[in-house]
Amino acid sequence: MKNTELTKTHESLGAKMVPFAGYNMPVSYEGVNAEHETVRKGVGVFDVSHMGEFLISGPNALALIQKVTSNDASKLIIGRAQYSCLPNETGGIVDDLIVYRIKDEQYLLVVNASNIDKDWAHISNYNNVFKADIKNISEGYSLLAIQGPKAVEAMQSLTSIDLSAIKFYHFEVADFAGIEHVIISATGYTGSGGFEIYCKNEEVKQIWDKVFEAGADFGIKPIGLAARDTLRLEMGYCLYGNDIDDSTSPFEAGLSWITKFTKDFVNSEALEKEKQNGPERKLVAFELDERGIPRHGYDIVDGNGKTIGIVTSGTMSPSMGTGIGLGYVPPIFSEIGSKIHVQIRKNAVSATVVKLPFYKT
Repeated sequence: MKNTELTKTHESLGAKMVPFAGYNMPVSYEGVNAEHETVRKGVGVFDVSHMGEFLISGPNALALIQKVTSNDASKLIIGRAQYSCLPNETGGIVDDLIVYRIKDEQYLLVVNASNIDKDWAHISNYNNVFKADIKNISEGYSLLAIQGPKAVEAMQSLTSIDLSAIKFYHFEVADFAGIEHVIISATGYTGSGGFEIYCKNEEVKQIWDKVFEAGADFGIKPIGLAARDTLRLEMGYCLYGNDIDDSTSPFEAGLSWITKFTKDFVNSEALEKEKQNGPERKLVAFELDERGIPRHGYDIVDGNGKTIGIVTSGTMSPSMGTGIGLGYVPPIFSEIGSKIHVQIRKNAVSATVVKLPFYKT
């Protein structure tokens, strides 16, 4: 079990620690609902240093990224980030990721912690042709997510740049909390604004301490991974391993917007046919019409009790007080307003397919 640089800090703060993607991670401090509300209304800090980072450089860096990712990275300018995925050869998804353009011929790929080794092997395999310079720098870097509507105001004193000027999916390499050359990125996973801070392991404790000093007057609190999950689900953001995996296609998962056929990429020919023909199932968002909590793995059934799909993510929404979830169903049940049922123990609980996000700011 690996630790982040801040493991002892989390333990001293009374965090409940759990194994997650091979790391000892804080799942909660004072409870999911309280931490969720802190991020929705104020400002909270997540240690997400378990995430993976690959640096891809050189004249063929873009060509390699264009081959292995579904989105069109040629559109990126320095200071921009892009959500994308790594398609596999059989119609599924190796991982979803964020691509940052750092310099003219240098990109940072940020991948899910549980997929670091798999992603590295996949990209390295295709790099046998492109010969870009690729480095797995995951072990040397830490990542903090400072999230919430008060994040900009609370953190402004820590940097010389104007945080309010950083638009969504833009970033700056700048000074932060007394450290030079930190990546300050507006690419959060909560839907409540804020920043992600990439720094070297030896710098993260200083940054963590100064972040909490600067945020003290704003009620800043540490937040665990459990609230990160409820926050992302209220926005309808996919979680790898739940909503997308090696067997789900980008079109089934509603990720056509990051799948661009302006270039050749892994399995693009088959995916283009799927786009033309339409997927056999679709990921939908639903709200329960009555009390209940949908959970990952529960069956989705029609009005006659016939199984038509499966819940991939579900929870009791802390912001809305209703059961919400994502799940795969046949296209005929995917229209907004469609009625489906979630099998919760012996009860088929009625639900309505809704438009994302669940949580409207």
